[in-house]
Amino acid sequence: MRKEFLRSDALASLPVPPDGRLVEAAKTIASALEEGTPSCLQPACAEFLISAANFYGVEKPGIRVLAARPVRVREGGWASELFGDYSPETLQIRVWMRTAVRKRVTSVGTFLSTLCHEFCHHLDYQHFKLKDSWHTRGFYERTAALYHHARGTPAKRLYWMPLSGGRWRIDWQRTQRGG
Repeated sequence: MRKEFLRSDALASLPVPPDGRLVEAAKTIASALEEGTPSCLQPACAEFLISAANFYGVEKPGIRVLAARPVRVREGGWASELFGDYSPETLQIRVWMRTAVRKRVTSVGTFLSTLCHEFCHHLDYQHFKLKDSWHTRGFYERTAALYHHARGTPAKRLYWMPLSGGRWRIDWQRTQRGG
């Protein structure tokens, strides 16, 4: 298991299509998001996933676009929102398009980032043949490459901070300022 985790961590790059297929599909998602309904957004997401799956030579995952994000409340008042998830058993991605509390349509960046994140879980199983899909540094680097390519924005270098037990987290301040 540790060997697979380290393999995921070492996979720090992801080739992206040399053409604009994902950029165009992301623009369609942005337009559909303005409509504010899952039924408008679902076909745009399916188009993005078909284009991505074709490029990477993997089976197309299913997609469900849902309304308001679910909230998990834990003991002590700690809460978290679920932005999306992926099921390797059913090859199904679910993404939520509205915020949990105010039920507002999420930003294009947040939504597309979530879709890319969940598709990268799909790639871990289908393309890289990993036995699990962990949130390693390599995973986040692959997700960032896909997201920035789809947005048509320059890739940002991710800076990492070590934590105890050999774990890492993104240093967002340093990442945002570029060093």
